[in-house]
Amino acid sequence: MKVLGMGNALVDVLIRVNDEKLLEQLRLPKGSMQLVDEVRMAEIMTATSGLPVTMISGGSAANTIHGLAELGVATGFIGSAGRDQWGEFYINDLKSKHIDPVFYRPEKPTGLANALLTPDGERTFGTFLGAAIELGPDFLTREMFEGWTVFYIEGYLMQNHALIHRALELAKEAGCMVALDFASYNVVEENLEFLKSVLPEYVDIVFANQEEALAFTGKEPEEAVDELAALCRLAIVKTGKDGAWVKSAGEKHAIPGLRVNCVDTTGAGDLFASGFLFGYLEGFSLEECGKAGNLLASHVIEVLGPKIGADTWTLVKGKLKKA
Repeated sequence: MKVLGMGNALVDVLIRVNDEKLLEQLRLPKGSMQLVDEVRMAEIMTATSGLPVTMISGGSAANTIHGLAELGVATGFIGSAGRDQWGEFYINDLKSKHIDPVFYRPEKPTGLANALLTPDGERTFGTFLGAAIELGPDFLTREMFEGWTVFYIEGYLMQNHALIHRALELAKEAGCMVALDFASYNVVEENLEFLKSVLPEYVDIVFANQEEALAFTGKEPEEAVDELAALCRLAIVKTGKDGAWVKSAGEKHAIPGLRVNCVDTTGAGDLFASGFLFGYLEGFSLEECGKAGNLLASHVIEVLGPKIGADTWTLVKGKLKKA
């Protein structure tokens, strides 16, 4: 089983803030992902100067692909990064995890995702896409999608409808199962009609959190997962500390959350998708897939950033083998 991802190749800049006042000052709604230009990016960097910062390779779909690679799944990633030190850093990081990089390399600087972390562990993004936005439909070929079992795509690419549509067409032509993560409630709100047109035609598995599901359906999680599952083969609505709802055909489960010490929610949804897809590819039951997703999410929120340490991965793999 092989999983190919596509998303924004971004270096995550994780910034701890003391309270929500700075979010208001920077006009960043808490919990949202806002696209910013170079001027706004500079404003964010200036306003957060002196605060604790961690920089790592990130991007939503790439985080999920990293998680799958750690679990031993053959993986690849389509993205775009600049011809700069951060672009080299990003691609080398993929290679170090045996992830096959398929990259467009424009002259623009590599994208940065400024994640402002409030004391409650919530993250708010001011994202400068940079080179990531240069990824276009003309770069994609059917050969890139052949031989892969699942094509996993992040909703943060939704600003480029032509790219999404082309990728979905090629993935289906190549026989891939398609999994889509909604990414952010404001992404859903801004691309609602487009999402409603592509879900029933192309998407097999859809991941949404509570806010994203509400933005798409206007309903709370249990009813929202029903509506989403009517459009796709399999639907997942994540409910944070309360766990998740999962549904496929007539089978539905409420997956309870795991009680852990939340440090930073960055990557929680991404690693949930890693665990869920791993279970799905391994033939786990629907309920076991949800539990595998919760397991990975519970561990990543205990650390700063979207990456789990080597010792924790050993622990996680042991638990998943017992599932």
